[in-house]
Amino acid sequence: MKQIKWPLFFIALLAAASIMGIGISIAERSWIGILACIVALVFVMGFGFKTKKKMREAGKL
Repeated sequence: MKQIKWPLFFIALLAAASIMGIGISIAERSWIGILACIVALVFVMGFGFKTKKKMREAGKL
């Protein structure tokens, strides 16, 4: 079994939390919360893709 890539794991958790935040904000009918969670999700996913690319180029994946 391969080793867990902890940085990518935590980034995935943050992305999942952002998606859950979007759902909670929709349930609460909070437009500010929806927009904040969408912005957070885009930022976290972009950071995750950037990190994965760097790790792939360094031969760590």
